Amino acid sequence: MAESKIEIGKKPPAFTLVNQDNEKVKLSDYTGQWLVLYFYPKDDTPGCTTQACEFTAGIKKFEKLSATVLGISPDSPEDHQKFIKKHHLKVDLLCDPSHKTMEKYGAWGEKNMYGKISVGVIRSTVLVGPDGKVAHHWKRAKSAGHAESVQKKISELQ
Repeated sequence: MAESKIEIGKKPPAFTLVNQDNEKVKLSDYTGQWLVLYFYPKDDTPGCTTQACEFTAGIKKFEKLSATVLGISPDSPEDHQKFIKKHHLKVDLLCDPSHKTMEKYGAWGEKNMYGKISVGVIRSTVLVGPDGKVAHHWKRAKSAGHAESVQKKISELQ
């Protein structure tokens, strides 16, 4: 497992991943605006659905803050499309089936759930500022209420 290279004030690792429409999305596409990268384990599971729906519910506020929200999970474009359609999501979802990007962002590794150690996606969020540098890093995020904490942080930093 790669060590996270996420440091506040430093550039985050570059990536190119495909979204739900199989279009390539690069980190550099978002230079000059706030970018919320939230990493989550699996489409259409309870916690991930709560989180995606809260980011969707707050999308107008994120737009007012000049922020784009991208969700990243190991799921396929087809899974993302079903998830978006079922829950009317307004955020783009990126696919990282190899976990390479997640590893670079510290979002893949050992986690402890109810005393059971497993390896998988660590629910976390990286906020990239308009300068292209990491503005904030939530190493472990809860699904409920997280979208609101991200909005608050962006407001504080603007």
